[in-house]
Amino acid sequence: MSVEINIGDFVTTAAKRFPNREAVYDVGKDQRFTYSELNSRANQLCSALLDLGLKKGDRVAVLAPNGHEYMECFFGPTKAGLVLMPLNWRLTADELSYILGDGGAKALIYASEFSPVVEEIRSRKEAGSVIEHWVEIGNNSSAFASDYETLLAASSKLEPVDKAGKDDNFFIMYTSGTTGNPKGVVHTHESQFWCVLTSVNSSEFREGDRYLGLLPFFHVGATAPMIASIYKMHTVVILPTFNPLQTWQLLESEQITNSMAVPAMLLAMLAVPDLERFDLSSLRSVVTGGAPVPVATLLTLQGMGIEMLQGYGLTETCGPGCVIGAEDAKRKVGSTGRPSYHTAIRIVDEKGSDVAQGEAGEVLFAGKHIMKEYWNLPEKTAEAIRDGWLHTGDIAVMDEEGFMTIKDRIKDMIISGGENVYPAEIENVLLQHEQIADVAVIGQSSARWGESPLAVVVKKSADLAEADILSHCSEKLAKFKLPKAVVFTDILPRNATGKLLKKVLRDQFPEPALE
Repeated sequence: MSVEINIGDFVTTAAKRFPNREAVYDVGKDQRFTYSELNSRANQLCSALLDLGLKKGDRVAVLAPNGHEYMECFFGPTKAGLVLMPLNWRLTADELSYILGDGGAKALIYASEFSPVVEEIRSRKEAGSVIEHWVEIGNNSSAFASDYETLLAASSKLEPVDKAGKDDNFFIMYTSGTTGNPKGVVHTHESQFWCVLTSVNSSEFREGDRYLGLLPFFHVGATAPMIASIYKMHTVVILPTFNPLQTWQLLESEQITNSMAVPAMLLAMLAVPDLERFDLSSLRSVVTGGAPVPVATLLTLQGMGIEMLQGYGLTETCGPGCVIGAEDAKRKVGSTGRPSYHTAIRIVDEKGSDVAQGEAGEVLFAGKHIMKEYWNLPEKTAEAIRDGWLHTGDIAVMDEEGFMTIKDRIKDMIISGGENVYPAEIENVLLQHEQIADVAVIGQSSARWGESPLAVVVKKSADLAEADILSHCSEKLAKFKLPKAVVFTDILPRNATGKLLKKVLRDQFPEPALE
């Protein structure tokens, strides 16, 4: 008899082996759950959704801050083959409506603080007609929604009979697309399983660890280490939203051993006064990624006895790609490190041939943790995955020791505070303004966020002002995508075929972004 790979069964196994071990501490609600309790609640949620009529393959969207309910969503419904769609709560109703419609979510589980945006989504036919079941966590202020806890209380704690297998979809996580519309990255139970194996073998995971989850669970940088921690039967401490001072307090009071934070978080944490008051003796390592870490930040944290592991990966790789430890980060400043376990990397030229050592080329990944596909986008999938290799669109060089350094991004992606921001998406919104003739968005360096968007605009009307443009964007884009500034120009540089020359613009506007 073969044993199928099923991510939800990580909690099932832990509940059998260590039923009384603490699995989760939900800081926001001040609630703690053992593995036995977490597994029972995950099963109840699974049963509740199946009782509503959902079937294997149906999508369940989640719009909520980090909390124990989010973890129940990851390990409950997925046991029976329901597919999770984590939603970025920073997005507007416009953006969320598109994702819900594109993903075809049958159910939406949401926290009560997001009731206003959910009610706006529900009023729109393109989203409301897709979602059949609305489940609210918290105050249950919406008359049309079922109460989360009431559903669980009335549902079975038994394991589902018909379980998902390795080839079944596990989650669809949407990432902004270069054409303006987000793309749904599909990972199966098997690709997530190999992500876990890659993570635990490439980072510091030990018996009895206590992991502090700071990044939001709609981000692969949060889900990969969280699921890996559950696989290793650790305790996961989770904050609903990031708070620098509270993070230091939890590192001490909860005796945290490891965590992950993007550079913007690390900078905010180091701005907290009197750091010497905190006992960090339990803290062993912190993984960071999403943007290069300033050398001064690395040295400061290392001086506090914290081992910093820098990583590079994508939603399409389920998180892992490269990793570099503190001992190499000092002498290989700017490098993203060597390939993670179970990961192959190539750097190729425009013809797909491997480049010589030290030469720049596009980064390609291969491994069983690579995504299955882009949801309902076979042409985009075929373009991204060729002969088993994921084409990242990132340009890098590899040195004689096998350390990779990212040089540029083919797709002109901006990484702001650890979030991927695609200029084309912002440009599409800007071009909806009737007084804008042409526009380009580029990234400018930011001491706080790594990079921030700058809009370079050609006016149709002399009356158009920066404030008008920023106000237009604020109604249609999440806050982290908003341009920090606008500059006006008479013409945008383009080549003979009309392609925008963004390198010219980056050279023209090299100043740091306004904070």
